Amino acid sequence: MPRFFIEANLVVNTQIELTETVFHHWVKVLRAQAGEQATLFNGQGGEFQVELVDIAKKSATIDILSFNPDNRTPTFTALLGQVMSKGDRMDYVIQKSVELGVAEIQLLTSERCEMRLKYDRDQKKIDHWQGIAIAACEQCGMNIVPKILVPLTLQDWLKTELPESRLVLAPNKEQVDVLHDIKTHIALLIGPEGGLSEQEITDANQNGFKNWCIGNRVLRTETAPVVALSILNYRI
Repeated sequence: MPRFFIEANLVVNTQIELTETVFHHWVKVLRAQAGEQATLFNGQGGEFQVELVDIAKKSATIDILSFNPDNRTPTFTALLGQVMSKGDRMDYVIQKSVELGVAEIQLLTSERCEMRLKYDRDQKKIDHWQGIAIAACEQCGMNIVPKILVPLTLQDWLKTELPESRLVLAPNKEQVDVLHDIKTHIALLIGPEGGLSEQEITDANQNGFKNWCIGNRVLRTETAPVVALSILNYRI
């Protein structure tokens, strides 16, 4: 059954008009006909089964049939602090992190960060990444859309209020089990392609982050959050 995010108030046993985005995707692209059903979610929790009841040239009306409260979120809540990277690597990070159940993604800059958003392009890029998060939720079945938070410097982020459990991926550090006493609210810090500097790792440690070395290989910046979140899904 097709599944779409919709920016609308949804109430069972009512009828509403589809938004332009959902109308285009479901009716125009997928060529849906009256009587066909889909799943809609609005990011406020749960999902709704709906049926197309009327299609006009530029609009369509749906009947909201039922509600399912399942959000399919993990047993932990993860805030991912991700130093930004160029090209489609950042798209991949956001897509896969959402599929693995991340709650929020804080965009970061650091000493070796290769990407600097220009102020006049900030919102356009952030909107693009938020769209990727929405599409990932549509695909994977999550009903709470993670927020993509505006960029901060790493130093500024370390000064903010963060979850009690804090992990920084730090290759080539001593391999210890940092997950044995981990709580369900977690901040996870991932560095850029060139890695965090020794000073940045030290600063993170001084702000409560524990070094987490996953195996004896150095992971790429877009691979690291996928592996880390996969392990957290398994362990917690």
